[in-house]
Amino acid sequence: MITGRPLFTTEQIHEKVIELAGAIYRDYTGKEVLAVGILKGAFIFFADLIRALKLPVTVDFIVATSYFKAVSKGETTIYYEPREPVQGKNVLLIDDIIDTGISLNYIREKILAQRPESLKICVLLDKKERRITNVPVDYVGFNIPNQFVVGYGLDYENKYRNLPYIAAFKKET
Repeated sequence: MITGRPLFTTEQIHEKVIELAGAIYRDYTGKEVLAVGILKGAFIFFADLIRALKLPVTVDFIVATSYFKAVSKGETTIYYEPREPVQGKNVLLIDDIIDTGISLNYIREKILAQRPESLKICVLLDKKERRITNVPVDYVGFNIPNQFVVGYGLDYENKYRNLPYIAAFKKET
């Protein structure tokens, strides 16, 4: 297996993270934020983004998946839920990528059921042509075509997460 051509360089990703942090700061100035990262894929983006935020931030995570290898199972499995109380908080849900929207919407609905003060969603990558479920995403880093990508936290069979850039993935035959 090999990775294909790079889609976004380390520098492009860094610039986008700073841009997103600025937009989030403008929306949340004077407020505290509960940042909830969706693991495993968002861990690098999440860490970079919250370090760039100039706001008081509480951190928590949710572990969820809907993929097996490179194929969506069409259902979401939650392995770990946030421990921080959500009710009355300004929640910023952070994910690596949105494609079908099924998992992100499922997580969004679970959080909304806990009555946060507000809920906004930030994703690094948006694969709109795969969307099945409409999910309101407030902050988007990059729009990408319908191809499987790895790097910067995104994986194939739990590999390639450590690449400092994002690349189209090709499976060697």
